[in-house]
Amino acid sequence: MVDSLRVFTGTAHPELAKEICRYLKVDEGAADVSRFPDGEITVKISENVRGCDIFIVQPTSAPGDNLLELLIMIDAARRSSARRVTAVIPYFGYARQDRKDQPRVPISSKLVANLITTAGAERVLTMDLHSSQIQGFFDIPLDHLFAAPVLIDYFQEKRIENLTVVAPDVGSLKMARAYAKRLGASLAVVDKRRTRADDTEVMNVIGEVDGRNIVIFDDVMSTGRTIARAATALRAQGAKSIYVGVTHGGFAPSAGKILGEAPIEEVVVTDSLPPRDIGLGDKHRVLTVSRLLGEGIRRIHEERSLSSLFV
Repeated sequence: MVDSLRVFTGTAHPELAKEICRYLKVDEGAADVSRFPDGEITVKISENVRGCDIFIVQPTSAPGDNLLELLIMIDAARRSSARRVTAVIPYFGYARQDRKDQPRVPISSKLVANLITTAGAERVLTMDLHSSQIQGFFDIPLDHLFAAPVLIDYFQEKRIENLTVVAPDVGSLKMARAYAKRLGASLAVVDKRRTRADDTEVMNVIGEVDGRNIVIFDDVMSTGRTIARAATALRAQGAKSIYVGVTHGGFAPSAGKILGEAPIEEVVVTDSLPPRDIGLGDKHRVLTVSRLLGEGIRRIHEERSLSSLFV
């Protein structure tokens, strides 16, 4: 059964796939993912995968070629008579539009779910979806892991005293409560109002933060503006050291400057997306989720429960 396990990767994040293969002690699957002269994607699986259990590791962040690569690789594996094809998506892109919150807008995450299913994936393994309801957009089994064990272990080792976990918005409150419980910390929340799709205005801090050390947890960071404003509001309320823990570091070019000017001690992200140097130096720390995803792959392959990976 072990011999039938194959792990392939597109070009979005081959380093993470290599670390996953190293953890699983398997060779990376041989596949040629390249471009025709006009830029179109071409894929060739360069080994026999008939009857194999195939896992394709590919975050679907921008540009759109990353998603298209995943779809084409799934199709190639299915047409090569693989026994099962699982899409391993460390970061599920196009997840922010998960409902119609205004007229004439798409539900992009549902569209992406349909594309992955239609391409031939029989299972999805992903991590820290922007909204849990996206699980219901798939008509195939989906395993939803959380980076919480990786982030919690890191902050537990720091032994921060007088710790308060802060949710950057009301929608993150449930996640923040879980982090606070595991870290033995108190809980606070930043009430914010979104003025544009990429901008927010901090309105109020709910909870006691005066004289406390703070960790702000969030699922994804782009410009860093929301976190920076939250940190500024917390410092104004008397907070001491402020740390940030984020699963998906999809940093925009302006993120380094915005975060560097905020009263933040350290920004900790995982390698669910390719790490980027945003100019924060020692204030920027990257943790790997390769072991977490690798163990998820192993348990799916061996038809074992993934429940213990959630704690």
